[in-house]
Amino acid sequence: MTSTLPLRIVHIDTGRSLRGGQRQMLMLARGLRDHDHEQMIVCVEGSSVESRARQEGFQVFSLPPSDPGHAFGILLLRQQLRMWRPKIVHAHDGRGQTIGWLASVGLPIKRVASRRVTFLPSDGWTYRLKYGRTCHAVIAVSENIRGLSVQAGVPRERIMVIPDGIEMLRDLPSPSEKLNLRKSWRCDEDEFLIGFLGASTLEKGQDVAIEAMNLLAEQMPNARLILAGGGAADTHSVRARVLRLGPIEDLGQLMPGLDLFIMPSLAEGLGSSALWAMSYGLPVVATRVGGLPEIIVENETGWLVPPNSPQALAEAILQACGDRDRLAEFGRRARARVERFSADIMVSRTEELYRQITGGKH
Repeated sequence: MTSTLPLRIVHIDTGRSLRGGQRQMLMLARGLRDHDHEQMIVCVEGSSVESRARQEGFQVFSLPPSDPGHAFGILLLRQQLRMWRPKIVHAHDGRGQTIGWLASVGLPIKRVASRRVTFLPSDGWTYRLKYGRTCHAVIAVSENIRGLSVQAGVPRERIMVIPDGIEMLRDLPSPSEKLNLRKSWRCDEDEFLIGFLGASTLEKGQDVAIEAMNLLAEQMPNARLILAGGGAADTHSVRARVLRLGPIEDLGQLMPGLDLFIMPSLAEGLGSSALWAMSYGLPVVATRVGGLPEIIVENETGWLVPPNSPQALAEAILQACGDRDRLAEFGRRARARVERFSADIMVSRTEELYRQITGGKH
């Protein structure tokens, strides 16, 4: 796609750590920079997002961290928008959408909001106002989220489905890299390592993963659960072998060492962690919720199980471990499937949306 003139784009994300949404925002910004667009990233001072954005050379506007409701930050941002005169303000989380709207209302700026969570407020009018009135376009990362948004009253024609993207590895990690990573975890070559990436919040299902491993403790004594992400679930009843890595920023320090990736979420907008795992050639066991069935083809690239069911998750893990040739074939198919979720496609479709709402050629 060739564009006429570069756009000035402001991205807003109020997350303090580098989770899936923040990684996607930075990936989009990198892709748009390659297309010669000027960008500014608005984030909270002292956050991991601020640190990474500055490290990658982006212009950054930092919101004061101790600022109830970001009231002062909104005033400062409005002054910045008046001076910098961007064409697009793209909010990547719900709080960022509120900030972007209040800072730009009345200015000749088009507002875009990304929706990647399935949470809907109990009062539907708030959601309709926020995403039906205060922005010019909504990006839903899955058909599931678009359906929920339409159900909540957002006009369908205002919503474009643009799934999260991933930067594909040219080559998979070598067997020696896999072995060295396992050694750093003090795991043996013949152990069956199952990976989990996510916060310990209820909707990510970390407690379900641990309970599933407890059920498998006797049947799979060589299995180990590798937990990566912030926080920790209650482990007083853990019988299985669990290794906690804590928060990680480099997925190359997790994915290459695994045999299987699990995503037992209770709710999931799309499931970018599953995409990353598949890009490393890993089959995935995930719950049949949100956008995960849009990623994983059952009995081809992985397994889909009911949510909040340690027994169903345990059975799928046992099935995956029982046929290593099939597991390897699923991994190859998984890697082929995620090519349709490449970062280049995500960037190009987002750029096309920007052009549409600003009236530019595309």
